[in-house]
Amino acid sequence: MSQITSDSALATRSREFDDDSAPDQAWWRDAVIYQIYPRSFADANGDGMGDLAGVTSRLDYLQQLGVDAIWLSPFYRSPQADAGYDVADYRDVDPLFGNLADFDEMLAAAHARGLRVIVDLVPNHTSDEHEWFVEALAAPEGSAARERYIFRDGKGEHGELPPNNWQSIFGGDAWTRLTRPDGTAGQWYLHLFDSKQPDLNWENPEVHAEMEAVLRFWLDRGVDGFRVDVAHGLVKAEGLPDWSGAAAMVEGQTEGGEKAIAPFFDQEGVHEIYRAWNKVLKEYDGDRMLVAEAWVEPIERIVRYIRADEMQQAFNFEFLLAGWDAERVSSAIRNSLAAVEAVGAPSTWVLSNHDTVRHTTRFGLSDPTGFPKGISAEEEQPDEALGLARASALIKMALPGSSYIYQGDELGLPEHTTLPAEVRQDPAFARTAGKETGRDGCRVPLPWSSQGAALGFIGSSAAPAQPWLPQPESFARYAADLQDGTPGSTLELYRRMLALRSAEKLGAGTLVWNGLHQPTDGVLSFDNGPVTVVANFGSAAVELPAGKTVLLRSSDDASRTLAPNDAVWLR
Repeated sequence: MSQITSDSALATRSREFDDDSAPDQAWWRDAVIYQIYPRSFADANGDGMGDLAGVTSRLDYLQQLGVDAIWLSPFYRSPQADAGYDVADYRDVDPLFGNLADFDEMLAAAHARGLRVIVDLVPNHTSDEHEWFVEALAAPEGSAARERYIFRDGKGEHGELPPNNWQSIFGGDAWTRLTRPDGTAGQWYLHLFDSKQPDLNWENPEVHAEMEAVLRFWLDRGVDGFRVDVAHGLVKAEGLPDWSGAAAMVEGQTEGGEKAIAPFFDQEGVHEIYRAWNKVLKEYDGDRMLVAEAWVEPIERIVRYIRADEMQQAFNFEFLLAGWDAERVSSAIRNSLAAVEAVGAPSTWVLSNHDTVRHTTRFGLSDPTGFPKGISAEEEQPDEALGLARASALIKMALPGSSYIYQGDELGLPEHTTLPAEVRQDPAFARTAGKETGRDGCRVPLPWSSQGAALGFIGSSAAPAQPWLPQPESFARYAADLQDGTPGSTLELYRRMLALRSAEKLGAGTLVWNGLHQPTDGVLSFDNGPVTVVANFGSAAVELPAGKTVLLRSSDDASRTLAPNDAVWLR
């Protein structure tokens, strides 16, 4: 990381919470938010599973990285059929991760360091082991207990066919038939995901009241916001009509080769739910926030979730799906900024999360705009050096709005692309009989040190268990201890980048296309305040503009030309 200006103002960044009294000062409008996948972040007790105490033990690292907030994927009590996205008790911590006291300690420690805490909320479905569903199974057909979920009689002479033709996002039918106590076949229940994740019935006022009570439970404990899982899926079209299209995680829905709205996604009724939740959050001080996971296109439909009386943020999947291509990235940025301006909300920028092949691997494939659903040893292996994708980070972090980092991005961590089938745990892998490789490769435990048990993921000195997913040997060279303090490392690049982003107020800035280069020529160029960003997606080097000083560069190159797959911040 060469040719970086020295600026003492960047050495230490205040971690005190800002005054959030005015809407345009709300912390979430320009926050850098770090996603923690708890089971793979840090294991404090040596059982091979990451835990809340492990999160607490690494908060200093996150403070030094320079993020503003952390988002924790589910840690609630769960049978873990879908890595905790099958919640059995929304008000308790699963023993795998600790207990409520551990959560409270982690929350207090994060707040003491000026870090906000966002937790995952899963309102579309529960676990089949949730007390409501257990009660529903024991209750007669047509009972109040069953009205909390979506139970239906089947079609056919004896109800032997599913109520409609909907397919699970994880593969196979979205309906499972029950057997009555007398052994006869009974009703079917809907599960848009795994059969152990029955969908809630959001036509039932009891469901609304319960989920608002869950919000208050965590808000009372002091959380700063919620990431809402499958935020577009809660309400289903009246009559549950058949649908000939297909739906996929992140990529959205298509019908006849065109983008479409599925009858189980993005229905108008979801907005009433979030307007009610908005009122719940306003009962609390500190600008609490909601961020929607909504696989909805076009982006004009996504921003309806972040109108002034609904949520505060929505994930920008158009930007994530653009890949490494100047014209696609430029289009995604233009579309995003125009759409959010219409509703007065900030955009979000994200390249990877727990449901995607890591961008550091996607960008190393022969088609860097592709979106594979996992990568196995039998499929194309990425060019690891090409995919390192430091240039993409410089683009993302220079954009106005809020930016998300998936754990390990700051290390340049790639996907584990050679996991053997016998260790895979993603239900999509099982439900598709391996046709969909699944998401395990991006969920492998982090390497904190180049030596020791599980590369430092396991912090206990007791005889450790094996990590819940095995790490590849290659992870050792990405270990945080090797990168810490090492000039030119990806970790130090991220630290410098986040400090500069804060000092130059890029998150609160305004993007201007400066005309120095054109996306059609394979080069992206824009200004944000005093900072000029140039990123070279092409195959030939380009000259840097004269009269500008290099603030930050994604490579070690000290010349006045920008090589392919390199990016730079200039002043």
